[in-house]
Amino acid sequence: MKIEDIYTVNIEKMINGGNSFARINNIPVFIEEGCPGDIAKISLTKINKNYLSAKIIEIIKPSVYRVKPECPFHKICGSCGWQHIEYSEQLKQKENIVKETIKQIAGMDLNVEKTIPSPKIKEYRCKIQLPVSQTKNSKRIITGYFKKNTHDLINIKHCIMHPAIINEINEYIKKELQNIGISAYCEKTHKGLLRHIIYRVSSKLDEILVIFVINSNKIISDFYKLSEKITEKYPVIKGVCINFNNKRTNVISGSITKSIKGDDFYTENLSGLIYKISAGSFFQVNPLCAQIIFNTVKEQIQSRIEKPSILDAYSGVSSFGIWMSDISSATVCIEEVSSASSDAAYNAEINNKKNMTIINGDAADEFQKLLDKGFRFDVSVTDPPRKGCSNEALNYLIKLTKKYIIYVSCSVSTLARDLKILTENNFIPKFVQPVDMFPNTHHIETIVIFEKSGVEHFR
Repeated sequence: MKIEDIYTVNIEKMINGGNSFARINNIPVFIEEGCPGDIAKISLTKINKNYLSAKIIEIIKPSVYRVKPECPFHKICGSCGWQHIEYSEQLKQKENIVKETIKQIAGMDLNVEKTIPSPKIKEYRCKIQLPVSQTKNSKRIITGYFKKNTHDLINIKHCIMHPAIINEINEYIKKELQNIGISAYCEKTHKGLLRHIIYRVSSKLDEILVIFVINSNKIISDFYKLSEKITEKYPVIKGVCINFNNKRTNVISGSITKSIKGDDFYTENLSGLIYKISAGSFFQVNPLCAQIIFNTVKEQIQSRIEKPSILDAYSGVSSFGIWMSDISSATVCIEEVSSASSDAAYNAEINNKKNMTIINGDAADEFQKLLDKGFRFDVSVTDPPRKGCSNEALNYLIKLTKKYIIYVSCSVSTLARDLKILTENNFIPKFVQPVDMFPNTHHIETIVIFEKSGVEHFR
């Protein structure tokens, strides 16, 4: 068995990370761009001790679940990789991935609910971060996404995951950047000015925030002229900001953002609840799907306990805290990013949520302070970043929580890791619900309800 050897395989399923899965003589093979049910001819690209990697060179018999991708860049773009799989099958595969990943990492065979679909499977992204580059000869400004496993930029004029208005605005901005003569950043040389264009957009498409990330610590006057032009042409643009990032890093944004036209925030309205979201504050990429998650968490709490005290950890702009405040006796929200904490305080006030306390600080540090003051919560809701909770934060969370921990995760692997720790500390998973926050990609949002051992339902 060697690189470029050719085999014919039956593709069985999709796996965590986005590849498809087959077997050769019972050896696992991870295959790019496969679809469950395909019979395909593959060529080996990598040989490891316990598994193989391969690419498809011919589809002998396509799966009944294989569909034609709408995007012409689907095979080369690294942004979303499951457009070739029929949507109902995507949902089934995500359910299976959650189940299998938990079993592999945590050693637990849990019942997993059917994946809740997204209300929209196209034009759902309300945060768009586009790298900027220039062509070698004409110096034409281009934006888009990187080719798979590279930092080679594809110039994408129409992404079907973006709201159509964003594609239109972005094309106009590119032309104006070209006219003004603003240079694009080059990773290799660390030269050039404009690194990324970020769009933050409300789900109703009635407010848009544009953020230019620049390789500088000062604003050039051309950006003021540009902001006047784009807000005049598109009044839906509520504000234009500059983010300063002159570090040699692949981190998209720097720590300082300044408004140069209008506001440095936009507002999201979900079922009558208002969320102020600043340029640097986290909010879910797919707000309509986020609303499903908020409702699911709220319903799960209501079915178990009446008027609990709630800790909202990694709370961002207090999206969960605001949503659940009417069923809680008191809610404490903890968030490290200062702009998000400021937004949370504003959101609590504008939504008339008087039983909320907003704390700005590192999760583990603030958990310890709450413990030292004798705080304990009936329910803790945690929605950590992709890397999951630190061991320190998780241990504090265990001590702070009397009855239920609700863990919302965008990474199945770190969820399974933390699930194992929680289970070892007498918090038993009772409900596992995948939600398709990211249609046409392999990413999965998952809600897990943990019940402390020995706790009875309190309703």
